[in-house]
Amino acid sequence: MRVFTHSRCSGRLAVFLTVVSVVVLVDQATKAAVRYIAPVGTQARSLIPGLVDLWHIENTGAAFSLGEGAAPVFVLLALAVLVASLILITKQALPFFLVISLACVAGGGVGNMVDRLVSGSVTDFLSLVFINFPVFNVADMFVTVGVIVTFIGYITWDRKRQAVLTTSNEDH
Repeated sequence: MRVFTHSRCSGRLAVFLTVVSVVVLVDQATKAAVRYIAPVGTQARSLIPGLVDLWHIENTGAAFSLGEGAAPVFVLLALAVLVASLILITKQALPFFLVISLACVAGGGVGNMVDRLVSGSVTDFLSLVFINFPVFNVADMFVTVGVIVTFIGYITWDRKRQAVLTTSNEDH
């Protein structure tokens, strides 16, 4: 079994904070660009013909516009995810792919939290053309993919870790 040293914890923390920062910066930059080039309600700018359109909306809820007007709850939820992720990566010797996937979830949450704190709504702008799906943003993509990778990755990693622990216990 590997020893979880302070330097490994520091490395994971540095990776986590770097990825969170990059996700927030990319998210905020794309939202700023959309707010600059397209007034609220603007639709019909094809980004990828037949796949994705740009449609600038301001969402005061969460996914699928649920929780309309509950911005404080979503801010607290984003902070809770950030803190829980920090605790998890500093207390467990998680593999780097899990540190990165958790950082994507936390960074996406922080990106949308910034919008809620600054303007009271989240800038959404990506609209799928080929299916009827709610308009979303870059932070939402990071959260969704991050949650999926974290869930599948954690289960797989934990099973392998448990198998190693069981095998090493049987050897003694």
